Amino acid sequence: MNATATTTGNLGPEVRMKSRKPKPKDRLILAAIGYTALTILALFCIFPFLLVISSSLTEESKIIENGFQLIPTSFSTEAYQILFKYPTEMLKAYGITITVTALGTLLGLFLTSMTSYVLARKDFKWRNKFSFFFFFTTLFSGGLVPWYLLIVNYLQLKDTLIVLILPMLMNVFYIIVMKSFMSSIPEAIIESAKIDGAGDFQIYVRFILPLSKPALATIGLFIALAYWNDWYNALLFISNSDLMPLQYYLYRLLGNMDGMRKAMMASGAVVNINLPTESLKMAMTIVATGPILLAYPFIQRYFVQGLTIGAVKG
Repeated sequence: MNATATTTGNLGPEVRMKSRKPKPKDRLILAAIGYTALTILALFCIFPFLLVISSSLTEESKIIENGFQLIPTSFSTEAYQILFKYPTEMLKAYGITITVTALGTLLGLFLTSMTSYVLARKDFKWRNKFSFFFFFTTLFSGGLVPWYLLIVNYLQLKDTLIVLILPMLMNVFYIIVMKSFMSSIPEAIIESAKIDGAGDFQIYVRFILPLSKPALATIGLFIALAYWNDWYNALLFISNSDLMPLQYYLYRLLGNMDGMRKAMMASGAVVNINLPTESLKMAMTIVATGPILLAYPFIQRYFVQGLTIGAVKG
């Protein structure tokens, strides 16, 4: 036993590491458990979407009677017929939302990344003061009334596309995240570019932005989702029906449906009309989230890389 122990103790570190590696059978068991758990988790994530699709295609009376079901017991497209009763207005709302989302995301990414690059530069002596200034603005708010007066009376942006873009153009949290990512870029790259005669803006465009694709994709997705789902700014500053974004258009449509229901109940009139309120909500969810779900796979690779920023490699 002493000889065996001595022989084992004299083995090199590589041999000992190989002896500790899991066997192929253990790997198969571990992979089976992992794939099973991920499959179950994926089913839990997919189930709500399937329930929403099924409910949007179910008659309102069946939803009230039986609740939401995974398989429609009584198929109906009444909710979608109401949504697309005026296709021109729906397409116009889609166009406004797509335009605002595209312009807002591009401008927001440009300003956020450029600000973060300046704050990440160690040779900028005021970077700590500006960082504190940006952070300090997140602790206090000027209030709704001064903000409304500033947008409407001073800037005179009411009923314009700019008013849907400007309020969400800069986000301090995104600046902090982008600054942290850019701080991890080696300073040697910037110094070598300076030696070759590149200016600050040229370094930012040709070196920093290509190296920051994961962070740009992650922050860009968050900015795009914020613009796509925004309806509050339109509620405050948009009265022109030609400038209504999709979310506010759907919000008003649902409000009109509820108003019609309450008016009929208050009048006491017996009307054999069952307004599809619940199925309409589900149909609105499909219409509002569909384009985002289709766009997500194209940036998923960069999004996953952005989420793993700063992760420790094993």
